[in-house]
Amino acid sequence: MVIQSDVAVQILENSIDAIIVVNESGDIVSANTAAERLFAYDAGELTGEKVEVLIPESMRQKHKKHRSRYHQAPRARPLLSGLTLKGLRKDGRLFDTEIALTPIETKQGALVSCTIRDISADDTSEAYFKSVLESAPDAMIIIDHHGKIAVVNGQAERMFGYTRKQLLGQEIEMLLPEALRDRHISHRAGYAAEPVLRPMGNDLELRGQRRDGSAFPVEISLSPFTSATGAFISSVIRDVTSRKEMEEELIAARHEAERANKANTAFLAAASHDLRQPVQALALLNGALRRTVHDSLALEMVESQQNSLDAMTNLLNSLLDISRLDAGKVEPEIEDFPVQRLVDRLFSEFSRQAKHKGLDFSAGSCDTMVRSDPNLLGEIIQNFVSNAIRYTDRGSVQMNCRQSDGEFWIDVTDSGIGIDPLQIDEIFMEFHQIKSPGVDKEGFGLGLAIVKRLADLLEHEIKVVSDPGNGSTFSIQLPVVSVRGAGGRPDSESAVYDMPPVATGLIILIEDDVNVANAWGLLLEAEGYRVATAESAIEAAAIVKHLDAPPDLIISDFHLVDGSTGVEAIAMIRAEFGKNIPAFIVTGDTSKMVRDARMTVNSVIMNKPINTDNLLQSAVAAIETGLVPKS
Repeated sequence: MVIQSDVAVQILENSIDAIIVVNESGDIVSANTAAERLFAYDAGELTGEKVEVLIPESMRQKHKKHRSRYHQAPRARPLLSGLTLKGLRKDGRLFDTEIALTPIETKQGALVSCTIRDISADDTSEAYFKSVLESAPDAMIIIDHHGKIAVVNGQAERMFGYTRKQLLGQEIEMLLPEALRDRHISHRAGYAAEPVLRPMGNDLELRGQRRDGSAFPVEISLSPFTSATGAFISSVIRDVTSRKEMEEELIAARHEAERANKANTAFLAAASHDLRQPVQALALLNGALRRTVHDSLALEMVESQQNSLDAMTNLLNSLLDISRLDAGKVEPEIEDFPVQRLVDRLFSEFSRQAKHKGLDFSAGSCDTMVRSDPNLLGEIIQNFVSNAIRYTDRGSVQMNCRQSDGEFWIDVTDSGIGIDPLQIDEIFMEFHQIKSPGVDKEGFGLGLAIVKRLADLLEHEIKVVSDPGNGSTFSIQLPVVSVRGAGGRPDSESAVYDMPPVATGLIILIEDDVNVANAWGLLLEAEGYRVATAESAIEAAAIVKHLDAPPDLIISDFHLVDGSTGVEAIAMIRAEFGKNIPAFIVTGDTSKMVRDARMTVNSVIMNKPINTDNLLQSAVAAIETGLVPKS
């Protein structure tokens, strides 16, 4: 017997597993009691027999070839390798076995220690763990300390396109693209020197290669472990091709969205200026015509032209507003302000329109400080009032403030046609118009879509209550800062808005578009003002040096031809006279740079295209008081 050590014999005899030791010729040189019991042989009866005596006769020749190849390149193979073998007992009974192999170098030559387990019973732990291995959703491969594949499961076979027998005993690098193999060998050696658990998803860019040569992205987890047969590394491999494709699609979609956003931004910038400019010129010319033409037929034509301009302006503003809101280009500028200021402005703006339709238009007292963006909030309530007047043929439209259960609301109530309950959820959708007999098709169904977006942006709740045939109430809730004492205010129904303006004074006009500048001049001169025109800040500064007295009002476009701004032009003119002259800054731009222009004292931003009646009314007030009206 080759193994003489009493310790070795004791280890073999005390093992619960069947162990036999075989030499290079296939002779059994040692078998423990558990092995003799498993194969039903008497004590010492196996020693000297060929190992093939334990294998079914039909498999013996093939096994001899496998044994010969194994001794040429011996390697450790743990249990649960996935190879199901048949064992043959002395009495001829067959059973399923799992075998671990451990090569041993001795003075007498190379030996192989074989650990054999019977796995024919379904309730054995080996069968259970084999079932777990095979039912795993991911490919699993176990390699030995030489980097050779010792165990694979069915998922690994399917993933890489090899059979189990083609994989076992091969170096793991066969499953990598050729360009990565040398580098992987050094990585594997480094990992074997300091093996640690490595989970999936550690941002490593890894790739596998199938039998057909195709490469694919993978994620791999590594788990080192040691068994009786040596040190091994268990790897779980996941094909992430689908996920990578999805990530690439998401990245491409993001780039496309960014490209579209840049294009949308460029469109908004161009539209805000280039599209508004001709509309602005038409509006100014129409305003000048209404003040110089006295023929009734001509005035009717001018009025019709104004209606078309208003419709064009409303559509342009609505489309640009929708685009800016959807592109996330609108940033609220939240501040505390008296809501009465907003109510008074809207009452002034819509009084004539309501009176023209014969409606009783009123606004209650709102002695409350609220917190919001006054311009965006004004656009919401302005839309409520405009719709109320549009859909009311007789009766009244009212703006009121109310406190309800500790909440502050602004209501716009009308006695108009009302809204069918089935349409209330739809009225805030784009291009939706109320379907009711006798309702005109004026408008484009964008106003309330803008309202919904603005309310969501400001985080203000809106409500609609309507009674078909009897009117509607549109409401918006606002956060309250404080409630002031009822100090009263001028009656909103007073006729001060019908008083004809008195226009006198000198206006400096700074505009670099010739057509728009000419239209401005015709409008202002028709109203009775004297006008001095410049196209840049430097030219304006040169012109005012020849004036005997400071101008009464400055009207300037924001972006000027030489790259200067209206803010700079206003500052030069004011410095020349040492006086805080009221100023209107006109623009179609909505960028932060323009919004910052609001910090200019005694000035107001006016967005193109401008309502000429409101502008001229504001000009009278600014020239009379030396202060721009509050917006």
